[in-house]
Amino acid sequence: MADPVTVNPMVTDAVTQSNVKVVGESPAMAISTLYQSMAHSTGILFENAVAAQQQQNILAQAAVNQGVMQIYSMDTMAGAGATEKVGQTGVADNLTGLMTVLQAFSGGR
Repeated sequence: MADPVTVNPMVTDAVTQSNVKVVGESPAMAISTLYQSMAHSTGILFENAVAAQQQQNILAQAAVNQGVMQIYSMDTMAGAGATEKVGQTGVADNLTGLMTVLQAFSGGR
């Protein structure tokens, strides 16, 4: 068995202080790393939200553009006449059906 070697107390004190410093700083380092990663994730979240808003705005502009192009491409009088015809088709049939249903609920009176 080797003879025990005495170490200078200043060396052991320095090593002990270094170990205590590392152990004492580790919670703060862990929290700071957590905060940094949370801030980075939040930044990416906002970047994605802005990108999604930009895409939605582009889509809305394209839809409005298509609608305006369709409006300008049709003849206004022809469109008004067709709309009136579509709105009036089947009115008599609808009224007859409604009268039949009301008579069935009222017992035929």
